[in-house]
Amino acid sequence: MRLNLRALTLAVVAVALSAAALASDVYMFIDAEGTVHYVDRPSGEPSEERLDITSKPTDHSVVQARVQARVDARNAAREAAAAPAQLTPKEARAEREKRQQECQSFRDRLERFVQSRRLYREDEQGERVYLDEEQTRAARDRVEQQIKEHCDT
Repeated sequence: MRLNLRALTLAVVAVALSAAALASDVYMFIDAEGTVHYVDRPSGEPSEERLDITSKPTDHSVVQARVQARVDARNAAREAAAAPAQLTPKEARAEREKRQQECQSFRDRLERFVQSRRLYREDEQGERVYLDEEQTRAARDRVEQQIKEHCDT
């Protein structure tokens, strides 16, 4: 019985607070530096004015329906993009071979990165610019990610 009374009291307080929040006043004033301020109590500033703002509670079912519609549209777009086009056997074989070549290229690049003492890139003048440890690690991580994307294993 005592627990029900507490729950009822909390519910009444929550409803009262939400109603008070909906009915609260909003005041706007501009300070000496030209900054606009919005407050819930009168500040006494000469430029202060009470704003006529009304609000109503959010309809959660409408919000949920809107969110679900966005999720459904996003999923449909992903499925459409991920759905493979109908390829002829010859096209499918060519696609597999291309992926295998890309995969091997990325694996070879990673092997060179691992075997090399220092990595470098060439600048506009063809000069070598050596990568520091962080740049080297980032380059290796990029190649490992490409291997994950292009290789079946």
